[in-house]
Amino acid sequence: MSGLLDLLNSPMGKQIISGVSGSTGQSESDTGNLLSMAMPVLMGAMKKNVQTPDGAAGLMGALSGKHDGSILDNLGGLFQGGVDESVQKDGEGILGHLLGGNRPTVENALSQKSGMDAGSVGQILKVAAPILMGVLGKQTKQAGVSDANGMNALLGGMLGGQPKENQSLISSLLDADGDGSILDDVAGMVLGGSKKQGGLGGLLGGLFGK
Repeated sequence: MSGLLDLLNSPMGKQIISGVSGSTGQSESDTGNLLSMAMPVLMGAMKKNVQTPDGAAGLMGALSGKHDGSILDNLGGLFQGGVDESVQKDGEGILGHLLGGNRPTVENALSQKSGMDAGSVGQILKVAAPILMGVLGKQTKQAGVSDANGMNALLGGMLGGQPKENQSLISSLLDADGDGSILDDVAGMVLGGSKKQGGLGGLLGGLFGK
């Protein structure tokens, strides 16, 4: 099972970065840099979602249906002449589901971290979200995942080996103080503001296998 960073460094990852870059008008290096931070954040949100039975059932349903990985079969066609509006609409829905009302906070935090304007960050996330779901759908099929525990382990494996700066970004998604909010002070934590300690060490220990 490959991790997200392996994916972005693979030939397919380079094709994704090149395609997303072309469709949003950002340079490939800036796009790659943003995706290396943004994809783990989105996956961290998925990992949070599968902790509830409803969240797990919803994700499993999406991965066995619309997001079964078939989007990856024709990436050249996907990016040719700009990404189809239906794909971007799909991305909009995925981001809304994963991040909810905290989406602007996440986009602003990624914008400040990457140096890219928040509007461009939002555009890239809309294209990246359906692709990430496709990657997860393919991995789910290959690994024979059929329940919440398996999905949790798969997401944890794909998130493994993140550099420290990504860990702090992801940790902001993990509700460090246990108040039920998926995105605790994401901007403050990403940008090095006050960090709630809470159960964060234990959560990160479980997530990164340390």
